[in-house]
Amino acid sequence: MQLKYKSQVNAVPTQASEEAVEFYQAKLRYETDPADVYTDIKNDVADFVLLDVRSESDYKDKHAEGAIHLPTSRITEKRMSEFPEDTLFIVYCWGPGCNGSTKAALKLTQLGYAVKEMIGGIEYWEQEGNPVVTS
Repeated sequence: MQLKYKSQVNAVPTQASEEAVEFYQAKLRYETDPADVYTDIKNDVADFVLLDVRSESDYKDKHAEGAIHLPTSRITEKRMSEFPEDTLFIVYCWGPGCNGSTKAALKLTQLGYAVKEMIGGIEYWEQEGNPVVTS
């Protein structure tokens, strides 16, 4: 008797639907990527503040050019009052295996700020050849 392998990809089928449109729109509302971030910076249309939320030593070791260092533990109402209320923050950490940017995004959102995570973090920023500042 031969066992027939069943598709893991299609175990839960999908289809084009309004629900799918809403899902992907929601993802894009809360995520961006290094290519879009750098394109905006390069074209001088960056209407956001890029935050590196990793540790001080990691930031000093290397960070995305133009990024401000602000670890999640230092995201406070007092510290954020230095920024206009309508500031859009783009947050990043190491890469796909790091949830530091998610924690920072949650904290910023709880303080009332708009925020997007830069998926891929510094790892993908570098892989795409975007400028990095090193110590």
